[in-house]
Amino acid sequence: MIVPMRKYSFLVYHQEYNQFLNDLGDLGVVDIVEKQTELDEETTKKLDQLKLINDTIDFLQRRDVEAKQPEEEPDGFEVTKDVRSKRNELESLSQKHNALNKEINQVEPWGDFSWDTLNKLKGAGLTVRFFVISEKKFDPEWKKQHNAEIISIYQSQAHFVVVQEGDEQIDIEAEEIKPPQRSLSEVLNEKKQVEERIENINKKLDEYAATSIPALKKAANKTEQEADYDKVLLNTNEQAEGKVKILEGFVPVDKREPLDQYLEKNKILYVSLKPDPDEHPPIELRNGRFARLFEPIGNLFALPSYAELDLTPLFAPFFMMFFGFCLGDAGYGLIFIILGFILKPKVKPKMKPILTLVQFLGVGTLIFGVLTGTFFGMNLLKAEIPALEGVKSFMLDSQQSFYLAVIIGVVQILFGIGIHAVNRYRQYGFQYALPQIGWMLLLPGLGVYFGLDGYGLLGNLLIFGGIALILFWSDPKANVFARIGKGLWDLYNITGVFGDVLSYIRLFALGVSSAILGFVINDISMSINQGLPYVGPVLMVIFLVVGHVANIFISSLGAFVHPMRLTFVEFYKNAGFSGGGKEYKPFKNKL
Repeated sequence: MIVPMRKYSFLVYHQEYNQFLNDLGDLGVVDIVEKQTELDEETTKKLDQLKLINDTIDFLQRRDVEAKQPEEEPDGFEVTKDVRSKRNELESLSQKHNALNKEINQVEPWGDFSWDTLNKLKGAGLTVRFFVISEKKFDPEWKKQHNAEIISIYQSQAHFVVVQEGDEQIDIEAEEIKPPQRSLSEVLNEKKQVEERIENINKKLDEYAATSIPALKKAANKTEQEADYDKVLLNTNEQAEGKVKILEGFVPVDKREPLDQYLEKNKILYVSLKPDPDEHPPIELRNGRFARLFEPIGNLFALPSYAELDLTPLFAPFFMMFFGFCLGDAGYGLIFIILGFILKPKVKPKMKPILTLVQFLGVGTLIFGVLTGTFFGMNLLKAEIPALEGVKSFMLDSQQSFYLAVIIGVVQILFGIGIHAVNRYRQYGFQYALPQIGWMLLLPGLGVYFGLDGYGLLGNLLIFGGIALILFWSDPKANVFARIGKGLWDLYNITGVFGDVLSYIRLFALGVSSAILGFVINDISMSINQGLPYVGPVLMVIFLVVGHVANIFISSLGAFVHPMRLTFVEFYKNAGFSGGGKEYKPFKNKL
């Protein structure tokens, strides 16, 4: 559900305003109305600094070193500056290290020669030229004809030099290359220095990671608080030549009591009103333990607007059902449930709700796996297991699963239309909900008329009743002709509703594909066991484990993405979801 808000307007004398803001931050319940969209230069700098500090914290936390108490508390801002400098240096050194490795590959075949010797030879009128050719193509006669000498055979390439008087061109079928600019020992020495510097930087970064994260978080909180304070000042209206400060904000109704007590005690003038939905109050969601697990999924799309219903508890059971339908293997569901129990005691508290969500999705998978008779790729409907004979009548074959997917689609779409009707009734009145009620009559009426023999009269009543409501109440503000015109256009869009229903066939298709992949994995494993003596059983087990793990990963990805599509497109559209809500973020002191 969306927590109801109250809009507050505060009128404060300018000399008391700073103390008022400090007290407001201590209370931490007021979400300030932002009227000033453009931030000043100082606030922008603080937000940039905050981003840099948070990036530094993330970088150091990824180093995964054991935390320890520093001898003296570091300055978080200085640490951020130094870490940034060392990261830039580390990136530069890494590039240099790669370049040195390439240079080593070029220099290594020529060994550790001296440029002084080459220069002395040049002064004596002798030229040393460097050549490379395939080892097989090197002609030993070149040693006699051109005074050639092989320096090394490196990666099947002959690296050789020719010493000649003068610098005349010689006729030799090999690739001449420029001589290395420095010797191997010089390059290796520089590489050693670079590696030592990289090691020292990493030691210092590990030290920061072990000792400085609390100081960085403190610096982040200080910077964020200062930026928030500056934003509050930007959104403060001044009256009476700056003597009176006016500030507006929203407060959840269940958190207003401490604020009201503070305002009364300090005799601060204020007005508290029920907000107009057009003012776009912030959104705070408060759901039960089950629905709360699905809030991160809904937030991937958008928060609801203040005037509409929170759809999280309404789509949560469907999402769990859709995931189970798409994955559709009881064995996979058991793995999700067991993994949740194993990992929960070992993870951080913020990860536990995610594992609980995984367990609920596993329950949905277990239910649909049993319903469709699939267990680790085995088709239980065809398995000759005496213990299952009594429950096989409750299992669904492929055709029945197909029909179930379509039925679920119809149910969710009608449910969404019903939610749309409730939303319009709450926001505008009963007559604005009549078109949605018309759709709720028309769609089942078509199903009754064409699907049930002997119920034609009931079907006609539902169909014509629904059409009448859509035609004549599509726009209660318009005249009768405009209503009919808009109603006809809405009726034309019935093809879109049928298209939405057909989208739910993907539940059946994904479930079948997951089951087929599991079956293929089992079939190949049996073939390995039968075709390879001695090692067959071992390879069979390895293939079963690897194959089913891969199938779980691939199928789970589809089982998560496609229910999201059905939720955000088909369900949200038919429920009239508009979204666009802003998260409730109260102004509060963070130190």
